[in-house]
Amino acid sequence: MALKRVTMQDIADACGLSRNTVSKIFNGRGAVPEATRKLVLDTARSLGYAQQPEEAGRGGNIALLTQHKLLSHSFGAFFITSFTDQISRSGYTLKIYELSPEEIANRSLPPHLKLEETEGFLGIELFDRAYQEKLCALGKPTVFVDGYAHAAGSLMDCDFISMENLAAEGALVRRMLDRGARSIGFVGDPEHCSSFYERYIALGLTLGEVGLSVDRAQCILDRDSEDYGDTDWLVRKLTAMPRLPDAFACANDYLAIHLMTALKRLGLSVPSDVMIAGFDGSLEASLCEPTLSTARIPSAEIGRLAASLLFERLRDPELPFRRVYVKTPPVWGGSTR
Repeated sequence: MALKRVTMQDIADACGLSRNTVSKIFNGRGAVPEATRKLVLDTARSLGYAQQPEEAGRGGNIALLTQHKLLSHSFGAFFITSFTDQISRSGYTLKIYELSPEEIANRSLPPHLKLEETEGFLGIELFDRAYQEKLCALGKPTVFVDGYAHAAGSLMDCDFISMENLAAEGALVRRMLDRGARSIGFVGDPEHCSSFYERYIALGLTLGEVGLSVDRAQCILDRDSEDYGDTDWLVRKLTAMPRLPDAFACANDYLAIHLMTALKRLGLSVPSDVMIAGFDGSLEASLCEPTLSTARIPSAEIGRLAASLLFERLRDPELPFRRVYVKTPPVWGGSTR
């Protein structure tokens, strides 16, 4: 006698969940708590479940385009792992293309990318406006995670995911104001990307709430191509200021940690002399001394969300384009007293 085929309904019944929830997990539709996802996958394995062809995605390639090496930092590594896991369950294959400066300037696709075999695009760490607009014009489902500096104010034909920068940066700045800061500088290029721009705007808005303003003479706003990781360069920038501010809001943790090193080189103490806040919630933020006050970006969750938005667009290309902002909760460290 033939064995009964295990179905999604069998898994749902065994887990005490709805079939819709189980279907979301196997087809990458919508966000599901990690504990629920693990329960379903473990139960499926124990029951000997094999996803049927009619339940799987139609397959094809998803092209991830970027200007930077994503696996060189924790956000990229966790994001790619969760995104790849989601799309592979629906039969898609991730193809990663690191764009050269020439390809960006010429707005050309990588020569080994086959457009006819590509079902959709994902742009991450891709901050060139003209190139983003080119991808949107190709007419294929496209999702961007972050974007060029003023992307939030542009009408692009794509789905867009961003960290919630205004509220999170505002919370970090208020923390430093509450601890006595009356002048706060910004470190980072506001024109580098949408997130940096919004964090810079958040600093000005939050200072304005208490009658203060951003003094650009107490900021380091050079182009992102400058060597922010060079301690000597940062020391020169700091010593050129007419007066150091009471605190710095940095565009990300990388900048904040290098700034801490430069301040210590000048014989200053963090946070006693100068407070510092970063943004990212990187592993390094919890390992430096003092630990860094920052905002945690849920990179794995953003990866799953990006896959979900892409799948919905693949199924229904006529859906209204969406902008999704993901909460980035503050994480308090010793760098802000």
